[in-house]
Amino acid sequence: MWRRNSLSLSAKLARLNSNPSPFLFLRTSPISHRHGPLARSNSTAPESTSAADSVTCSQSGPDVRCIATPPAVGLVASAPASKAKEVADLVKHYSRCYWELSKARLSMLVVATSGTGYILGSGSSIDYLGLCCTCAGTMMVAAAANSLNQVFEVKNDARMNRTRLRPLPSGRITRPHAVMWASSMGLAGTALLACEANTLAAGLAASNLVLYAFVYTPLKQIHPVNTWVGAIVGAIPPLLGWAAASGQISLNSMMLPAALYFWQLPHFMALAYLCRKDYVDGGFKMFSLADPSGYRTAWVALRNCLYLLPLGYLAYDWGIASGWFCVESTLLALAISSTAGLFLFNRTTKNARRMFHASLLYLPVFMGGLLVHRCYDNELSATVENSNQLAELPSSSSLDGDRTRSSTPRKNRRPALSRPPVAYASVAPFPFLPAPYVSN
Repeated sequence: MWRRNSLSLSAKLARLNSNPSPFLFLRTSPISHRHGPLARSNSTAPESTSAADSVTCSQSGPDVRCIATPPAVGLVASAPASKAKEVADLVKHYSRCYWELSKARLSMLVVATSGTGYILGSGSSIDYLGLCCTCAGTMMVAAAANSLNQVFEVKNDARMNRTRLRPLPSGRITRPHAVMWASSMGLAGTALLACEANTLAAGLAASNLVLYAFVYTPLKQIHPVNTWVGAIVGAIPPLLGWAAASGQISLNSMMLPAALYFWQLPHFMALAYLCRKDYVDGGFKMFSLADPSGYRTAWVALRNCLYLLPLGYLAYDWGIASGWFCVESTLLALAISSTAGLFLFNRTTKNARRMFHASLLYLPVFMGGLLVHRCYDNELSATVENSNQLAELPSSSSLDGDRTRSSTPRKNRRPALSRPPVAYASVAPFPFLPAPYVSN
């Protein structure tokens, strides 16, 4: 009997092992302590890592099966956030690449010279919308030219410490992408100038782009004359601004371009002397590399600084600016010439850097003084007209004629032929010449 009971007990144990009880599952289930009595489990299995996990239990016969499902709502919410972050990073990356390709700080200097030329060419009334459009178009064209310059000089920039971290040498952007960016900016800027300004300004912008990207850039690896070609490129933007405002090119419009041309040579000579090693590594044919002593480099810089001396007097003599600008411009030219003279007599890196910093200070002060002391057309014409009124005594017949002309519409009036047409003196292409005299 004892043997029969032992056999039945072993059979029951085997049946329990093949069909585990629900209570036995509950005791060994590794479920989190937040699920009521399941927390009193003696199992050593790791608990769930997320409190938000849901548990689904189903019973099939004597078995109970529990399945933990992941938090689908959290994943759906985090997907748009991750995509937005990727888009933001992408926009930040390409914005930084476009900024460096465009050489934005240099392009802003070009825009400043173009805007100054526009204001000088506008006379007494400034079209601010036209000024903004001219500056925007100039910025686009300058960005395109600088981008193409880097496209053509990828290998050269990769050898120079000063430029090896640019977008193209560092591989942050591809060359076809940079070409597409430059082409779009060049076309958009030229089209904006043609539509909002005039075709003369658009033609100057397009020609400057071609001259910089396809003449100056390859010439840097061929001959030292590239510095003088680059000075011509830098002198065109103020002429562009004048043409956009007035629609023509006159002798007065050459004042600021002449200042920029002569200014760029000491500026670039100082830079070329300071960066001689980089230019050698990059394979550029700069003027300073063929001048080991630096004497000719310093003499070219001093000579062009001296060319800046008469510009203030010419601006005053031509009626562009007042006499105060003549004094200020002369003092500025003497200051930059003194730094060039120090560099000529003692050709050291310190003196070259001093001349470079003086050139950086000269240009904004010169343009600012030209804008502050510029002469307006209405002031010039009023001065000439007052002098003529003092020289002539009005007669009764002339007074009657003035009353008759005032009663007629403006579009039907004819200029008086009894005295010089001083009203035309301000728009003459050569204002320093005497006003034309029309006789009866």
